[in-house]
Formats: sequence, C-alpha cells, structure tokens
Amino acid sequence: MIKNEGILLESGTNELEVVEFSVGDNRFGINVIKVKEILNPAPVTKIPHSHSSVEGIIEIRGDVVPVVNMANALGFAPSDHPHQDKFILAEFNQTKIVFHVHTVTQIHRISWEDIEKPGRMYQGLEKQITGIIKKDDEMLLLLDFEKVVADITPETSIHKDQMKALEKRERSDKKILIAEDSALLRGLLQETLKEAGYVHTFLFDDGKEAYDHLLKQVENGKNILDEYQLIITDIEMPRMDGHHFTKLIKQHNELQVLPVVIFSSLITADLKHKGEKVGADAQISKPEIVGLIHTIDNVIQ
Repeated sequence: MIKNEGILLESGTNELEVVEFSVGDNRFGINVIKVKEILNPAPVTKIPHSHSSVEGIIEIRGDVVPVVNMANALGFAPSDHPHQDKFILAEFNQTKIVFHVHTVTQIHRISWEDIEKPGRMYQGLEKQITGIIKKDDEMLLLLDFEKVVADITPETSIHKDQMKALEKRERSDKKILIAEDSALLRGLLQETLKEAGYVHTFLFDDGKEAYDHLLKQVENGKNILDEYQLIITDIEMPRMDGHHFTKLIKQHNELQVLPVVIFSSLITADLKHKGEKVGADAQISKPEIVGLIHTIDNVIQ
C-alpha cells in the first residue's frame, strides 16, 4: 500500500506530477493530486445490474467505493497476471473511486508545456485522452478520468437537469471565455450556461490558447472588459494549466481586471489555497454547475 501524502508543488509553476500505470502494454498517467493511495487488489463485492466496467464495491476505512476495471473501460484485454495488479484509489469531483490497473510504476514531474494535445490517430481513444507525454521514446497518455467516470455514471457529471434548481433566467449580454481541455465538458458547460442565460460563451482548448488570445486583444488596443466580462478555467490542461493561466492574467497590468473563476474536479479543502495564491476570484468544484452559475452571477462585471 502506498499513500500519497501530497507532494508540494508551488502554485502557478505550470508543473504537475503524474503517476504512471499500465493497462496491458499501454502506458497511462494520472495526476498525483487525484491519487489518494495505491493498493494491492482486495476482494470486491459485486453489485447487480451495474455497468460492465464496474467490478463492484469495496470498503476502504469506512468508505464504500466503486471499483472500475480500466481494461474493460478502455476496451483492452484482461490482465495476464491478476495477482500483480494494483488498485488506484482516486478522489475528484467530490467522489472517491478505485481504478483497477495492471501495474503502477513511477512518478514523473513534468511541465504542462511538454504535454501535447491528442490527435485523431489514437485508435478510438482520442476522446478519452487529454494529453500525451513523450518519454523514453514511448508515449504516456493522460486519461480523461472525468469522462471515464461520466460514461459509467452519467449522474456524476454536469447535466441540464441540475438547472431545475434555478428559477427562470433572463438572457444576459455578458461574454464569458472558457478554457477547458475536455471536449465533453466544453459542450456541457456551453449548454448549461446557455440554459442559465449566458449565451455568449467562447471556448478554448487550454490555458495557452486562451491566454494568447487575450494578449492579442490587448495588443490590438482593445479594452479587455469590452471583449469579456469573466473567465472560467479548468486546472488540468495541456500546455498551460489553469493555475498558471490565472497567475499570468492577474500579473498582467491590463488583464488583471478580468474576474477568473476556477471550475475544476480538483477543488478541495486541501487544494483551494493553490487557486487563492494565484489570485482566482472564486473556485467551484465540478460538477456543481448551479454553484458555478450563482458564482458567475455574483462575480461577473
């Protein structure tokens, strides 16, 4: 059993640490911030009528946690040596979940700048990959764990039914820039914000793309508050993460007037100080879309 006691990285450095694991012959990575423990496999209690990728549930120190078989979820063959497999206990989106993988090897510290966006050549996996790390003449694929979980349990993701908690909304003329690397979540965010009356949303795949766009507006002599009234950013994104993106905005003489809301699966009591340190105006945990709408209402200029 290995516990993640929290490796401290300075906020806004655009670095992350990745736990490398394998499923079959394929190498993958998960942000160490999401990892609570790495465990040896334990007996799993099967549950009837569950998703084919859910092996069942186990109890970990009083918490009942679902176990997801990653080989099944990714369409790969079962483990050749199941007694050597590992369980990764993760926590994000305010939920604990175990990912059953075949091996866990090492931790890498890398810059988001060195993580490439996935292309279309990854044999059907491109929608489940958020980034590619090239190491030792091989590729380490960063999985979109939020999508893996959303495919299994859609209720844990953002969905329009959550908007029923809001009263009828008027259409807003405010313009919102969104930096989010997950195509699934970009679409869901745009759809739910439109439902809340925020119909003018502008989508970017990562922090670098969004920041370069903002700089261009300033270089062209535009008043940035005429162009956008709010920024929503994820944290985990290739090339430039949300903390570094926020830090650059808040250090820029003309961009710092823009309110920045971090909307991420990594907003926890232990990690909230990172967003505060880089100057975020607010931080909301996914999938709390209603909380995000209320925060936009309060923060937008």
